Amino acid sequence: MNEQDTVCEESVYNKLFQTLSPSIYNFIYFKCGNVAQAEDLVQEAFIKLWENCAKVPQAKAKSFLYTVCNNSFLNEVAHQKVVLKFTKKTTPIINEQSPQYVLEEKEFEQKLQKALSNLTEAQRTAFLMNRIEGKKYREIAEILEISVKAVEKRMSQALESLRKEIKNI
Repeated sequence: MNEQDTVCEESVYNKLFQTLSPSIYNFIYFKCGNVAQAEDLVQEAFIKLWENCAKVPQAKAKSFLYTVCNNSFLNEVAHQKVVLKFTKKTTPIINEQSPQYVLEEKEFEQKLQKALSNLTEAQRTAFLMNRIEGKKYREIAEILEISVKAVEKRMSQALESLRKEIKNI
């Protein structure tokens, strides 16, 4: 391609598309992580190049495409932030629970936290790994480097202790 060839010539434009679109696609894909979005942004950048072909010298076409693609991506991100903020503002927070229920729930949470803190560290670790993280006894045994029977014993003791402390609720 000669530097004198204008981007408005179809052959020059097609050559630019063939040579630059893969690298621009990779650039924007690494930013957004979405194949469809990256393809759309690259396509939009080349459309803008075609629409402004008389204004963009061939030597500046590459930087024009990268800039347009990046700016389009940043505009989409900004738009998503606005949409998210609007959604948060317009979504009413409705608390249909009675004040009595909310108070009892807070009291239960405090008692549960106290009961958990009264467990031995070994019991608490096994209990939280199983009930909160959803790990199986075998996984817990591997992580803690103990036998499955030891995990079973710790869980049994933890549950027994929690039942005793929380039974009044």
